[in-house]
Amino acid sequence: MRKLILAGALSTVLATGLFGETLVSGAHAAAAESVAPAVKPNRYGLPDFGDLVDQVGPAVVNISVVTQQARGDDFPFADDPFYDFLRRFGVPMPGMPGQPGHPGRGPRISRGIGSGFIISGDGYVLTNAHVVGEAGEGTEVTVKLIDKREFKAKVIGTDTRTDIALLKIDADDLPTVRTGDAEQSRVGEWVVAMGSPFGFDNTVTAGIISAKARRLPDENYVPFIQTDVAINPGNSGGPLFNLAGEVIGINSQIYSRSGGFMGISFAIPIDVALKVKDQLVEFGRVQRGKLGITIQGMDKDLAQTFGLAEPMGALVSNVEPGSAADKAGLLAGDVVIGVDGVKVNESNDLPRMIGEKRPDTPVKLEILRDGKKITVKATLDEMQPRTMAAGSDGRGEDAGGKLGLTARALTAQEASQLNLRGGLAIESVSGPAEAAGLQAGDVILALNNTPTTSIKQFRDLLGQAGKRFALLVQRGNSRIFVPIRLG
Repeated sequence: MRKLILAGALSTVLATGLFGETLVSGAHAAAAESVAPAVKPNRYGLPDFGDLVDQVGPAVVNISVVTQQARGDDFPFADDPFYDFLRRFGVPMPGMPGQPGHPGRGPRISRGIGSGFIISGDGYVLTNAHVVGEAGEGTEVTVKLIDKREFKAKVIGTDTRTDIALLKIDADDLPTVRTGDAEQSRVGEWVVAMGSPFGFDNTVTAGIISAKARRLPDENYVPFIQTDVAINPGNSGGPLFNLAGEVIGINSQIYSRSGGFMGISFAIPIDVALKVKDQLVEFGRVQRGKLGITIQGMDKDLAQTFGLAEPMGALVSNVEPGSAADKAGLLAGDVVIGVDGVKVNESNDLPRMIGEKRPDTPVKLEILRDGKKITVKATLDEMQPRTMAAGSDGRGEDAGGKLGLTARALTAQEASQLNLRGGLAIESVSGPAEAAGLQAGDVILALNNTPTTSIKQFRDLLGQAGKRFALLVQRGNSRIFVPIRLG
C-alpha cells in the first residue's frame, strides 16, 4: 500500500426499505427481487455482509512477490530503520558483518505482499502495478486462492500511470468476480473491501463512498473513488465491492501520516482498470494519446480574464514544438473547454480524456481564444512510457549545502525524451527541499529563472541566491515553481 504524499440516521434508512422489506407486489416484486442487493439486514436491522462475502470471496486472491538481488557484504536489513538505531548503540545482531549468520555475498531476498482478484475463468488476475514492481529477472510472483491452491503467475503487463497490473496463472474454471459501473455509484453508498492487510488473508472491511472523481497530486489519469473503508499495506490491488457484489474499484492508496489507515483510502474505478487490462492483453503495454501541451487550472480570476462565466477548462501555458497541438494550431493562452463534444470541467480532466484515446486518433477540440469559441482538429501523438526512474543509477550528488537534495544531470537521451535542453534529476530529498514539496523524480530546470544543467552550475547559483529563492521544476507533464526557504 503506497503512502500518499505518492485501499446519519441509519435506522431511518433501514425503515424505508434499503436493506429491509421491499413494499411492492406482483410483477414489480419479481423485478425488484432480480436486482436486490446481496446484503440483507441482520436481526438487529443492520447490514449483514456475510452472503456477499460468501459469493465473492473465492475470486479474491493473495499475491506474494519474492525478488532476489545480488549484494556485497552489507547487512541484509541495512535499510531497516531499526538497524541504524541498534548499530549506533553497539547492539550485536545475527547477520551483521562480523556476527554469526552474516550471509556474505549471497543474494538479497526481498518479499512483498498484496491482493488481487480473478476476472476470467482462464486465469487473468488484476492487481496494482506497485504490488509486483518491475517484476523482472529474479522476481517470482505467486497467487494463492482462498482454497489454498497456489500458482506461479506471469506478469502480462503493468501500467504505472494508473497503477494497474495484469497477471496470468495457468488454471481453468476459476471463480471470478462480476464488475459493476463505478459511474453509477453514489457518495454515501456502502462498499466492502477484501484483501490481505499485513498478510492476513481474506480480510473483509466495510464503509461508505466518501467522494468520487477525487484528484490526487501527480495523478492525472485516475478519478479516484474515496472511501472510509479500512485499507492497510497488503490491501493494495484488492477489490472494492458494491452491495450487489460487483467490483467497482481497485484499492490502491491511503492518505496517512503514520503509514497505517487514518480514515481516507482511494480506489481506482473499475472502468479505468478494464480499459488498461484490454490494452495489456492486446499489446502488452498501454498506448496513450498525447497532445503536447502544458496546462494549468482555472480559478475565478483567470476565468474572468479569459471571458468565461465560471472556472472551467484547461488553460494552455505551453505548446511543444512539432507536437500534435502545434500542428493543430493551438497557442499558449488558449482554453480547451471540450474534446469531441465532451465538456472539460476541470483542467485535470483533459490529460485523462486525451490519454484514454489511442495514438493517431483524430480529435476535435473546442477552444476559447480571445473570447471566441473555435474548433480545431488534431491527430494525437503517442505518449512515451516513463523511462527515468529516480535514483536508477546511483550517480546522484549532493546538490549543495543545507538544501537537502541529491541530484544528477540528465543524460542526453533523457533530456530528448522529456523534450528538454537539460536539467537536474532529483534522486532524494530531505530538509528544506522535502519541506517545500520537492520529490524524487522531479527535474530542476532553473533557479530564480536562471536555467541550470549541471550540479556545479546549480551550486554556484545556490551560493548567490540567499535564503529565499524559487526553483522551476518539471513534474510529469507539468512545470511548477517551488518556493524554497533556508533556515
